[in-house]
Amino acid sequence: MAVKNYILVCGGTACESSKGDDIFNNLLKEAEAQGVADDVQIVKTGCFGFCEKGPIVKVLPEQAFYVEVKPEDAGEIISETVIKGRMVDRILYKPEKGAKGDAFDIDNIEFYQKQYRIVLRNCGLINPEDIDEYIARDGYAALEKCLFDITPDQIIEELKVSGLRGRGGAGFPTWMKWNFTKQVESDQKYIVCNADEGDPGAYMDRSTLEGDPHSILEAMTIAGICVGANMGAIYIRAEYPLAIERLETAMAQAREYGLLGKDILGSGFDFDIELRLGAGAFVCGEETALLASIEGKRGMPIPKPPFPAVKGLFAEPTVINNVETYANIPAILTKGGEWFAKIGTEKSKGTKVFALTGKIKNSGLVEVPMGTTLREIVFEIGGGIPNGKKFKAVQTGGPSGGVITDKYLDTPIDFDNLISIGSMMGSGGMIVMDEDDCIVDVNRFYMDFCVEESCGKCAPCRIGTKKLMGYLDRFTQGKGEVEDIQKMKDIGEAMKKAALCGLGQTAPNPILSSLEHFGHEYMEHIEEGKCAAGKCKDLVHYKIIAEKCIGCTVCARKCPVNCIEGERKKPHVIDQEKCIKCGACFEGCKFDAIIVS
Repeated sequence: MAVKNYILVCGGTACESSKGDDIFNNLLKEAEAQGVADDVQIVKTGCFGFCEKGPIVKVLPEQAFYVEVKPEDAGEIISETVIKGRMVDRILYKPEKGAKGDAFDIDNIEFYQKQYRIVLRNCGLINPEDIDEYIARDGYAALEKCLFDITPDQIIEELKVSGLRGRGGAGFPTWMKWNFTKQVESDQKYIVCNADEGDPGAYMDRSTLEGDPHSILEAMTIAGICVGANMGAIYIRAEYPLAIERLETAMAQAREYGLLGKDILGSGFDFDIELRLGAGAFVCGEETALLASIEGKRGMPIPKPPFPAVKGLFAEPTVINNVETYANIPAILTKGGEWFAKIGTEKSKGTKVFALTGKIKNSGLVEVPMGTTLREIVFEIGGGIPNGKKFKAVQTGGPSGGVITDKYLDTPIDFDNLISIGSMMGSGGMIVMDEDDCIVDVNRFYMDFCVEESCGKCAPCRIGTKKLMGYLDRFTQGKGEVEDIQKMKDIGEAMKKAALCGLGQTAPNPILSSLEHFGHEYMEHIEEGKCAAGKCKDLVHYKIIAEKCIGCTVCARKCPVNCIEGERKKPHVIDQEKCIKCGACFEGCKFDAIIVS
């Protein structure tokens, strides 16, 4: 009997952590219990990207897009949608007011309308643990083409025509990196995948591996054919258990199908891949530190040249690309470099995946053509700032990037444009801030991260990050001085020139860009001892306005340290010496009797 319905259940980490596995199992049980197990195929997929609305369940062919699903909803999904063909309205996605089309049509969901999926082409559509589903969507067709129909030189040429640049942050032309390794004479070469995604708030590579692991295996094998390598390694942090599990499953399946290992597809070409687990060191995102870690050494960068393409893993020629870069390769070689080159801008071709997080209505994974503006991402795809708050800035590139203000919202996003406005692409983190965020506090967070993640090998980074952290601490405590501003600029510029690797060279970027755009906030902390956003606790004071206080005692009952005194129905007073600045009283007062100064 033919299957009448397909149910796609998001199996990404975010939805899994919200009982996605229970939803999947309950759907299987309900289909059996309601007698339609043979009529419906229930598939656990990778991430749909629309994380704000997860867990997500999609039912085909009705195109029912269910959001914020709970395990107990499974029975109704089977009884109503599968059996009766009706929508379960209470969990059905509702378009924003004014949007056109039916609520259940995914094409009318604003979050997806301006996206163009190449890297995430299979995420949310296939079972990542079933190689047959990957093959059904042209999976391994590019590998077959590279084994039997085109030469390594033609692979290089196709990548050159495509204009693909590395998505790990630097944007180096992929064809050029591969060609360097291809031209080196050596009996042993390696292909390495950098899956050590460490930026705060970034999860693009993890989700790609969870939702489409075979695309990475296929791309790495193609790289091996191109440059003459027979061994590959995926360096992935150990705290990505779901991605590791699905990679291991995919590798076992590929070997079983003759797509990985000895004599691939009877071609005589051998190529295999191993997983290497990292301990979560941010510095190991730098390629030489990553290679050292794979070799069993402490993850610390070394000066370049020689570059890894010539002398890399175990001193042999090595191609290193990140997950997103590899994910583009099969599509490019299947559809052609010219097809890819038509997407994006003149110098930045194709698409870019961003992890859109922070003060945004629709957080999640976003894949857009290069050249899409920040305004389109934040206000159209992301839905704008929640709770009626004002947009303040976007932080791109994580601890390595800068802040972008509303002045640049209409700037087309690509490698060169972001650098020109004081930020960078990075691996693809995009954190949105609103009026309630303090720039000084945000930069303190990033610098604290850099201090902790610095390997300490070079003085500019080891000492520079600590010095910058010290200044930021003083600002948040109201102890900063005007002269400290110039000192931070001097240290930052020195680090950019003298630090050994990208971590130290880019660590000052958030501070330097924020000083340019939000210098007044630093001066407010210094000269007025004030944090307008109320984030720097040492500069915040909560005060009760006697004329507005009715003595309801709510604030006193909510205070965790009992620092609010007063009789019932009479104005209360906050003991500033005991106050820990938690804000519980401010949030609990219904009469606007408490102000922040």
